[in-house]
Amino acid sequence: MTGAAGALWWALRLRWKRRKLLWRARRAGRSLRPITDRTAAIRPDDILAFATIRNEINRLPGFLDHYRALGVDHCLIVDNGSDDGSIAYLSGQPDVSIWHCGGGYRASRFGMDWTMALLGRHGHGHWCVTVDADELLIYPGYENHNLRALTRHLDAERIEGIGALMLDLYPTGPLGTTDAPDDAPLTARLPWFDAGPHRSRRILPRRNLWVQGGVRDRVFFADRPERAPTLNKLPLIRWRRGMAYFNSTHSMLPPRLNLLWDGPGDPRLSGVLLHSKFLPEIVEKSAEELHRAEHFVDPAPYRAYHGSLTERPVLHGPDSVRFHDWRQLVELGLMGQGNWPGATDQDVGD
Repeated sequence: MTGAAGALWWALRLRWKRRKLLWRARRAGRSLRPITDRTAAIRPDDILAFATIRNEINRLPGFLDHYRALGVDHCLIVDNGSDDGSIAYLSGQPDVSIWHCGGGYRASRFGMDWTMALLGRHGHGHWCVTVDADELLIYPGYENHNLRALTRHLDAERIEGIGALMLDLYPTGPLGTTDAPDDAPLTARLPWFDAGPHRSRRILPRRNLWVQGGVRDRVFFADRPERAPTLNKLPLIRWRRGMAYFNSTHSMLPPRLNLLWDGPGDPRLSGVLLHSKFLPEIVEKSAEELHRAEHFVDPAPYRAYHGSLTERPVLHGPDSVRFHDWRQLVELGLMGQGNWPGATDQDVGD
């Protein structure tokens, strides 16, 4: 089919797919068991954060500190079988609600069915940050202008959200080490990243972006780049009923949401997710994943990748770049500032 008929057919097909994803989320929501539910305290204008976790006790204090400093009012978290103290810690946090679900992570679309169940119940009308526990969102001017100021700007510009590049941070030495003590900032513990190259393309019919590259592409997937991780995400969205994450937070439906960001080099306002995957526990978690096989649609081809991680390779190379600040990322084209006054330290009425 071509022309108008083909466009209509694809529109109907994507609408059906979106309804299927929403149905999956509603069904998955029935398996969520509340551990500590404080959602009655959520106010109409609160900014919310959503995550699915498993054994993230070492990251959770920094995760919560970061998003509280950004202006998140309430965190809604699904725990998928933690046994490291994560549940007890989160239950003691007054601005966190937590649910347990013991189902398969891969079978739940890598936690997205559970997260979307909570987005459907509590996210409508709110600005929502949807991230993993190892992702810290930053954007131009984030130290001085919080998410309330940023989202006020986005609302005024009638922009529904922002995209972000997932930026893998790593140490100078082999995996399992860091460059600074545990209580130091993430970018001191893991001070290096790959500034590129990145490959970006659009995939029809959803018009979703596909960005690959960076350190994992360089070190682990040089001979099979098509298997390198997807680095683009849509972590900050003004959530509305009927929205759905399609492939983790890499893409969304309706398709227009995928056009919010065009990847590295896009001058429009965007963010970066500082990715702490390569903190020391990566070695133990990779060994576990060799047996669990829960993190890829087709786990078998990635066994060599997880096996390589357990061998504690050195990721630092001649072209590694030391992290300084968000301005550096703008100069490198890894995030854009658009017409956001906060990027120029103007008063934006926080």
